[in-house]
Amino acid sequence: MTIPFFLLTLWMLVDISVKQFKSAGEKAAWWLIALIPFVGCFIYLIIGFRRGKKPVDG
Repeated sequence: MTIPFFLLTLWMLVDISVKQFKSAGEKAAWWLIALIPFVGCFIYLIIGFRRGKKPVDG
């Protein structure tokens, strides 16, 4: 269970890093939430995943 949790957390941190949020504070808050074991994963997947916008290459 440790390895899947680690990989999920790593994926979330990369996803948060790539997305553009309204402020740096919001991005930092999602980073902190993602680092909370287990609960942070569920919070991010339910609420945070839809927030922020992925940059468009152009």
